[in-house]
Amino acid sequence: MSTPLINDVTVDSYRFPTPQTEADGTLAWDATTAVVVSIQAGHERGLGWTYSSPAAATVIEHHLAPELRKTSPGDVTDTWLRLRRACRNIGTPGVVAHALSAVDIALWDLEARLMEVPLNALFGSVRRATAVYGSGGFVNLTDDQLTDQVIGWQAAGCTAVKIKIGVDTERDVERITLVHKLIGGKTALMVDANGAYTPGEACRVGEELDRLGVIWFEEPVTSDDTAGLRTVRDAVRCDVTAGEYVYSEYEAQRLIDVVDCLQLDVTRCGGYTGFLRGAAVAAANHRDISAHCAPALHAGIAAAVPRLRHIEWFVDHARLEPLLVTGAPVVVEGRIAPRGRDAEPYGHGMRLSASAAPYRISRPAEPSE
Repeated sequence: MSTPLINDVTVDSYRFPTPQTEADGTLAWDATTAVVVSIQAGHERGLGWTYSSPAAATVIEHHLAPELRKTSPGDVTDTWLRLRRACRNIGTPGVVAHALSAVDIALWDLEARLMEVPLNALFGSVRRATAVYGSGGFVNLTDDQLTDQVIGWQAAGCTAVKIKIGVDTERDVERITLVHKLIGGKTALMVDANGAYTPGEACRVGEELDRLGVIWFEEPVTSDDTAGLRTVRDAVRCDVTAGEYVYSEYEAQRLIDVVDCLQLDVTRCGGYTGFLRGAAVAAANHRDISAHCAPALHAGIAAAVPRLRHIEWFVDHARLEPLLVTGAPVVVEGRIAPRGRDAEPYGHGMRLSASAAPYRISRPAEPSE
């Protein structure tokens, strides 16, 4: 039986406001935008999305969709290479990588549906479910709000929690101390500076992190500063991590010697294809990886990677995903399995939900002839 050709590609953007303005060490925001792509072949549709700017939807409409139509969805890796090559002249990192990620996720979902298998069966599995860690702890939360988040993560069974730091070193240490007392040694403590410190500041803060038993120091300096990451890594006992802005396996290779654990984000690094390529770089260099945000999309691929520590259960995405799709996996006793209870039998099991409709924003312009 021949595989049907791709006959339709649609893309939309959805903007989900946050309950209040949220902030980390270098940025503040009041909404999260999801760019959603649907790819049809025959009577099946694959669904993928990225957390990005609506500009990613324009990239899909103008540069990726024309390359997809009337092609076979069967060889996802070849399609991924062709799409990346098609964007050479507009640059493949950043928004283009986000767009490619959404398309790749949709293609894998489509292929699994056409084969009538769950996506995690297509990837294979080394574990039934993957540990998550609670993530949020924004720098502008009150102490009571921060306390509520931490208690919620512990109640959900998380064995690790992560908060944002990077605005004021004295206040950072106060907040870390607060969480340290809250968890009482029963839960691992992680922090994320989002690249806010200089190497010297990060080393000084790192002394306090080590004193308080923090195990994870994420982006102590910008991930563009590999020399700075190495300086901090040499100075502290806690693991130094980065990688959420890895857009290709080449960028993963650039970071691999200056981090203890490489982060990868399936919505930024080129989808499932890019994630597996980045994971291969980490494995070849004896490094673990951790999945950054987007827990519903990471649940299946994370279960297939041997040296994967955990998935980030980020509050914005944990709130957003049940509104965006049906069949999203849920956290049970601190772990997330590849498929939600109401998931469809094939693919990743998720479909765009009617509850997403109020959050839809304008579509990009149609590509010119």
